[in-house]
Amino acid sequence: MHAPHLFFIILETGLPCLQRVVEKKKTLGCQAVFKYTKKKRGKEAVFMPAPEKGQPFTYAQYMMLDEDVRYEVIDGQVFNMSPAPTPKHQAVQRELLVEFAAYLRGKTCTVFGAPIDVCLADRDDPEQIREWVEPDLVVVCDKSKIREKRIVGVPDLVVEIISKSTVRKDKIVKFHRYERAGVKEYWIADPMNETIDVYVLEEGRFRHQGMYVRDDTIPVRLFPGFAIELKNVFAEEE
Repeated sequence: MHAPHLFFIILETGLPCLQRVVEKKKTLGCQAVFKYTKKKRGKEAVFMPAPEKGQPFTYAQYMMLDEDVRYEVIDGQVFNMSPAPTPKHQAVQRELLVEFAAYLRGKTCTVFGAPIDVCLADRDDPEQIREWVEPDLVVVCDKSKIREKRIVGVPDLVVEIISKSTVRKDKIVKFHRYERAGVKEYWIADPMNETIDVYVLEEGRFRHQGMYVRDDTIPVRLFPGFAIELKNVFAEEE
């Protein structure tokens, strides 16, 4: 362990957590986050409990973690954001970001790409925030929701790009959470199969508008007259 600041995430549950760790490789049967500093490395850890099942985990606690440690908390469930996205995932995100950014330039709405935290509940106090997500792409039309370090409030459009490890989260957990929150338009992009499913909020429920493939053009319902050609989004890398 050579980095000046390093966090170990131990996800097992069981015995009560020990608050002092003498040996840095000691195995603990509990949920905990241990921050090793250069001064303490190898001798003692600064202890900060990670969320046990059913216990709240606040955004204030999350902000204390190293920037390389990324979590989402949805309906009380904590999701680790690792591993890093694949090149294909990143390429799809990049192309969608380019398309939206070009269209929205000079307009009221703004597009953001991950990593960016979105706190769905309209709360400013990090101690009171117990739920946040990190979508692959969001469009926000109310600029008062854009804060210095995060988005506070419900985005107008959200895009999630699925991987093998996020299928359930993106298609079920986030689907229902975005629906309840009132996201107007939700896209689920599948880089491997080169498809995008589009859902639009109607009377409080997401309605499936269609699955679009590589040769299709997606009309963006949020912005009439704007459409994206998927042959550009799923273009082969040179």
